Amino acid sequence: MTDDRSENRRDPYSEEFKAFIVSDWAPYPDRLPERLPAAQYAAERRRRLVAEFPAATLVLPAGPLKTRSNDTDYRFRPHSAFAYYTGLGEDREPDAVLVVRDDDATLFFRPRAPRTDREFYADARYGEMWVGQRDSLEEMSAATGLTCRDIRELDAALRESGGPFGVIRGADPAVTAQVDAARVAHPAGVDGDPHTDVDAELERAASEARFVKDEFEIAELERACAATAVGFEAVARELPRAVELGRGERWVEGIFGLHARHLGNAVGYDTIAAGGDHANTLHWIRNDGALNDGDLLLLDAGVEVDSLYTADVTRTLPVGGRFSAAQRRVYDAVLAAQTAGIAACRDGALFADVHKAAVTVLAEFFAELGILPVTPEVSLSVDGGQHRRWMVHGTSHHLGLDVHDCAQARAENYRLGTLRAGMVITVEPGIYFKSTDLLVPEEYRGIGVRIEDDILITDGDPVNLSAALPRDADDVERWMAGLRG
Repeated sequence: MTDDRSENRRDPYSEEFKAFIVSDWAPYPDRLPERLPAAQYAAERRRRLVAEFPAATLVLPAGPLKTRSNDTDYRFRPHSAFAYYTGLGEDREPDAVLVVRDDDATLFFRPRAPRTDREFYADARYGEMWVGQRDSLEEMSAATGLTCRDIRELDAALRESGGPFGVIRGADPAVTAQVDAARVAHPAGVDGDPHTDVDAELERAASEARFVKDEFEIAELERACAATAVGFEAVARELPRAVELGRGERWVEGIFGLHARHLGNAVGYDTIAAGGDHANTLHWIRNDGALNDGDLLLLDAGVEVDSLYTADVTRTLPVGGRFSAAQRRVYDAVLAAQTAGIAACRDGALFADVHKAAVTVLAEFFAELGILPVTPEVSLSVDGGQHRRWMVHGTSHHLGLDVHDCAQARAENYRLGTLRAGMVITVEPGIYFKSTDLLVPEEYRGIGVRIEDDILITDGDPVNLSAALPRDADDVERWMAGLRG
């Protein structure tokens, strides 16, 4: 990868080259882009946001590029609040900032420079030669429906705007510093208190606004789940090669990642491709192990589509195509727990009811195996929790622009909150019998199973957005056999 940040990597430009490089280029197209599909929904979201913060200047940065190593950056992904309120997806738009005040919403970003400008050929961050053709102010405005200005005007605009200010503080430290400087110039806080601001409340509001999905978001999550199913099918077909070639977890990760990039923007999170006992490490993303016939593969993966909405699906597959008796017994217990959890996904139910339904089934299974040292009722009580040795995580989380969406919401509205129609949550119980766990009967040691689906809460029955992938053990075996011919 080439970059402009090291003078050791590039010869100086001669005057002759500078004159030559800017000459004889075709004009840019004069046709403006179509409005983004998300733009009308983003406008309504902004209207709801400003209603919560009347007369405040709200600053939502996309974020800067982040260094991966020395002079190379990670692929850019904007902050989710910025994406939600602008409608921009993919890698748009590093260093941009959305500023909203009352009925005025302005997108500040770095528009393309004329090809006669040094930036065109010499600037590795913004130059067209380096990062491709960028939007003009008019083009970005046409796509988003927003007033657009050059990012270099942001500082002056903030100082002219007046307070109180609210900024997503962690999104871009440089922008946060600009907002704090503007606060010094205009020390107007909430209710006239110059020592207060709305940062924390803005971050909370931007998170809680995403609890209930609009029709655009639901459609995008459906697309993400459909693409994810294609990726899982490809992995299932490739399992024999993953066994044969060695380092099969990496092969699985690569196969799924190929389809995620082809059908969407990327993976929505680091893929967990965990064979055998690795499945009992909850966040196993090293993915450097072999896959063997007779093992299970726990694949936790999701495609993030171009709008940045992501699926989050887990299937536990028998690498050789058939479950052993012990594997099937554990698998069926997890499936029963997940089925109970999905059934609890009802409008008006408590978010916690889903977890309670799932772990009740698991606690009873652990008691049946004779490994639970107390009754299921005691284990499920506040003073118990022994079942968590084998199911340590929560059963559900909200899903959307982030794989763990709405994370800055208040606990009373999230973990202690109520499910509402339009919410999308995961249901993902698991059983994790580590190979070193001497309490577990020997035939079950090293077996890890999780089954996860993305569930839309409705006015009636829950809708499984990822139902295209089989869950029942017999169905999984038939599906895998069919894919292998």
